[in-house]
Amino acid sequence: MMACLFLAGTATAQEGDPPRRGASITIEGSILSNQELIRDAERGLHHLYNMEYGPADSVFISIENRYPDHPVGPFLRSLVSWWRILPQLESGEEAQDEAFYDAMARVIKRSERMLDKNRKDFDAMFFKGAAHGFRGRLRSNREEWLKAGKDGKAALEYVFEIAEADTSNADFQFGSGVYNYFASVIPKKYPIVKPILFFFPSADRELGLRLLKQTATKGRLIQTEAVYFLLQIYLIYEPDFQRAVRYASWLTGKYPDNAFFRLMEGRVYVKWSRWSRAFKAFDEVTTGHAAGKPGYTDALASVAAFYTGRYHVQGSRYDEAEISFLAVDGLTAGQKKDSRFRIEAALRLGMVYDLQGRRQKAERTYRHVLDMRKNGDSHKRAKKYLKSPYNSQ
Repeated sequence: MMACLFLAGTATAQEGDPPRRGASITIEGSILSNQELIRDAERGLHHLYNMEYGPADSVFISIENRYPDHPVGPFLRSLVSWWRILPQLESGEEAQDEAFYDAMARVIKRSERMLDKNRKDFDAMFFKGAAHGFRGRLRSNREEWLKAGKDGKAALEYVFEIAEADTSNADFQFGSGVYNYFASVIPKKYPIVKPILFFFPSADRELGLRLLKQTATKGRLIQTEAVYFLLQIYLIYEPDFQRAVRYASWLTGKYPDNAFFRLMEGRVYVKWSRWSRAFKAFDEVTTGHAAGKPGYTDALASVAAFYTGRYHVQGSRYDEAEISFLAVDGLTAGQKKDSRFRIEAALRLGMVYDLQGRRQKAERTYRHVLDMRKNGDSHKRAKKYLKSPYNSQ
């Protein structure tokens, strides 16, 4: 739940400490004012968000070669690793972590060299803050809380100053938007973090939403990230079907080959029980995976299979549901740890067997769930259905 905060940066500053002001810095001469660079970066990002990792990296390599001492190159290249990691976070797969951390370390090192020459160098501040934010985000997902907190503290040092350096640039408002929103709502949704956030700068939910929407509307380099965060907000934190559908449709319309965005769209429809529309989204992921399309990984296909199984259960198509839940097991067999979808699929498979009157298979499946790690109340439910068969009534 803290990952969103770490992207913008968390801090240990005392409550009430004034944020550093950006009036003394300027983006004049910044690489982020170079329209040719912005167009090239946008082209690379379009490939990236369509999960065309090779073409994206080629564009970013050309940028790095053009600016060999600047942090922009390794930062953009790190995003290729990040977008290989993001769709598989729940699988525990860490194959890309080292490449991602190495790239972020290069960003920080190059930024610090620039700051040694000019402590108000805008590019150095922007990319160093972004590198700490993204690195902290992954570390929080890996539950490396101390390291994530240190990255967050380093990131927040620049968030407000960057935002105020040029308030007309929507991309520069993103970090402030993320911090203001999530630092406001997370303590209400998760009271356990309230004592920690007591030491953070004050936050404003309305301001956070306004800045995120500004980046989503007018941003260039970070527009897609802003839309993705807004989708998460209206799917999880402030459930709103119309808004969630709007942002999900924007993502899938702009990046039709992104399986991760397609799954997010399907999950929006699941949350509001639009199962037939959800099935279409999941079926597209299943079809793309079968065709071997780039980015359509086993991990994403397993999520699609899980929800497809639930769709079939809704229609009492138990044979089809069994096939789907078994597919989840096959697709996740090589995962480092059992994902929640693998565990839930196994539990629901046992429930399907009970509905079919196949009690012995149901009991074996529930025992298999008890051999897996606990996910929520998975063990409690498995024990319950071992005592008496699951009945949908």
